[in-house]
Amino acid sequence: MNIDAINWKILDCLQQNARQSNTEIARKVGISSPAVAERIHKMEDIGVIEGYHAKVCYIETGNQLKAIITLRAFMGRLKPFIEKVKEFNEVVNCYRITGNENIVMEVVLKNQQHLAKFIDQLITYGETTTHIVLSNVIENNPIVKSAHL
Repeated sequence: MNIDAINWKILDCLQQNARQSNTEIARKVGISSPAVAERIHKMEDIGVIEGYHAKVCYIETGNQLKAIITLRAFMGRLKPFIEKVKEFNEVVNCYRITGNENIVMEVVLKNQQHLAKFIDQLITYGETTTHIVLSNVIENNPIVKSAHL
């Protein structure tokens, strides 16, 4: 499937608000609502659109801290960590990366004590570096940029 200018506009609309109707998107991109629905369905089928997600405010869930934690895995501990990290409820996102560290995680925690206990679990797998998030500079920056439009 060709991701043409109209598909990029549809993707941009969905990234701004995935709950808007096909009719609303059609009005913004200049094609019919059934044509929008068909294009969205095709992009879902081929995997361009991977899913739709709710954005949750971590503070309202009782978590007061957000942190970015990197892990430099000890020899032979990376694979066991990759399996274990899936069990940690604190982890919002986890990436295997290049460079001195092997892993970078975005985590949400109740407080400093929770952070300390969480790090205690991680240090059996490697050396950690923790950065407390103070604010969000770019909020859910969409992949689709106006250069594609």
